[in-house]
Amino acid sequence: MRHLLLPLFLGSLDIISAIIAALVSIYLRFDGNLIPQNYLSMLVGQLPFFVMITIVSFFLFKLYSRVWRYAGSSELLAIVGANFAGAICWFIFSVLVEAVLPRSIYILTALVLTFFVGGTRLSLRVYSYLTSKPQYIQRTQKLNKVLVIGAGDAGAMLAREIERYHSGKRKIIGFIDDDRDKQGKTMFGIRVLGSRYDIEQVVADTDANEIIIAMPSVKGKEIKEIIDVCKNTNCKLTILPGVYEIIEGTVSVNQLRPVEVEDLLGRDPVKLDTKNVSAYITGKVVLITGAGGSIGSEICRQVAKMQPKKMLLLGKGENSIYEISQELSIEYPQIRKVPIIADVRDEERINGIMDYFHPHVVFHAAAHKHVPLMEYQPMEAVRNNVLGTKVVAEAASKNGVETFVMISTDKAVNPTSVMGCTKRVAEMFVQSMNSISETRFAAVRFGNVLGSRGSVIPLFKKQIAKGGPVTVTHPDMKRYFMTIPEASQLVLQAGAMAEGGEVFVLDMGEPVKIYDLARDMITLSGMIPEVDIEINFTGLRPGEKLFEELLSAEDGTEATQHKKIFTAMIKCVDKTKLDFQIRRLLEQTTGDNVVEVLKETVPTYRPNRINC
Repeated sequence: MRHLLLPLFLGSLDIISAIIAALVSIYLRFDGNLIPQNYLSMLVGQLPFFVMITIVSFFLFKLYSRVWRYAGSSELLAIVGANFAGAICWFIFSVLVEAVLPRSIYILTALVLTFFVGGTRLSLRVYSYLTSKPQYIQRTQKLNKVLVIGAGDAGAMLAREIERYHSGKRKIIGFIDDDRDKQGKTMFGIRVLGSRYDIEQVVADTDANEIIIAMPSVKGKEIKEIIDVCKNTNCKLTILPGVYEIIEGTVSVNQLRPVEVEDLLGRDPVKLDTKNVSAYITGKVVLITGAGGSIGSEICRQVAKMQPKKMLLLGKGENSIYEISQELSIEYPQIRKVPIIADVRDEERINGIMDYFHPHVVFHAAAHKHVPLMEYQPMEAVRNNVLGTKVVAEAASKNGVETFVMISTDKAVNPTSVMGCTKRVAEMFVQSMNSISETRFAAVRFGNVLGSRGSVIPLFKKQIAKGGPVTVTHPDMKRYFMTIPEASQLVLQAGAMAEGGEVFVLDMGEPVKIYDLARDMITLSGMIPEVDIEINFTGLRPGEKLFEELLSAEDGTEATQHKKIFTAMIKCVDKTKLDFQIRRLLEQTTGDNVVEVLKETVPTYRPNRINC
């Protein structure tokens, strides 16, 4: 019953407003002079119809089912539309009954009624604002002076949210926006103080201690430039992620998150050719090896979005396979998922799985990837990275798999590590399989992925949390980086583009100095590099090199239809010769012998096995 009181109250006000508006309009029409009796009689006689048609119009425009505490431009347009629709209907009625008033009266009535109705609704919003705003807030900490970057829709919603619900913790002292038309003007009584190039000066002038980036629709490169400026201010830095908050109108302080390393890459979101990707995955049985790993699990998430018929989640570690299986069961309960604990080196087991489930697509992500660790056990690297790939690829060909995509690495180019060299051999084998099989075989080569297990980002986070020091191997070391979702999406895209035998190379952007990355992470943690947290240089580890490459000097690339994927111009090796070399590798009993055979198999391999 309570929810009917407000519409009834508003309806009563609208009836009174309609009557008053009509009387005011005829008074205005005749400039307050004596109103002709015939017009006054016609008006009074038509008032019941006008009131009725006005209320009906308000119902049609849903003026009684809107939440007026959040009223905006759409609600104002609805009020204007409803009133003028009612006035037009009234005029038509007057014509039909042959009692037409001066036409200006209909227009004036609509305008006056719009003013009255808008006023009542605005009063509701003001009342809601005053009653919902906390009357007393105990300030137990210093008030944060906030500078909001972005005076658009997101910034406006965020400012309203902070003013209403966080006024005891934060105070917005200004906006920053590159739009010159906005600079110097005010929004919610808060001034736009300048552009991104004025941020440092504005912070110094206003003593701001927090910066919020409220630009969810801006591309990654611009965000990176803004973050680079903000890093020099020593302000707490947070960001509003995702454009969906604007679409849904749900911008909230609770959605703010700290600026992450991913934001510093300045990489634009990947645009998938969903049609082509869906064509080879939707409704198909998809096998992902290494499904519990960082890349493998993200490939699982991306594949699930394409609605496959069945997903086979294969991995050696039961805990990681259990976790990704549970996650997908919650997010995609309609998709059949089969968790499989198996070793990719077990030929009989892998063939049995392929023969039973008959997958259409295989993403081979299972591999040993830790460079220094593999320098101490070359035989294990060969067995997992080379033999494992050989077993899965041959089983895929034997069982009629349509598409096979292997995950490779930039460390396979001119390798100095056992891990990189074994991945190059695996690439070579996958290429060679294409010449004897109807399965489309391809490899996808990319650099480091942010946040993957054993990578530098989680290590730096742990070191910073402990108070340092942060360890960097060399001040000049550089690496290519991309996010895990970006890499996984491009892997799926490459699979759609594969015709067979390609080694695809992903556009990794510009390489990042690990030393700069360490400094950025310390800064984003609210501390000062070399003051609060030390950075120590430890020297290159076994198998490492200063700069990774995506192509060797003699290789070239061809562009594809996707701007972030290229095809490496790598010649296929003779399969018979390669099979012989792999047999030799598997026969070796010492690490040194494995390295020697690897050097014969991959002529560009230059071992860097310091202290091994």
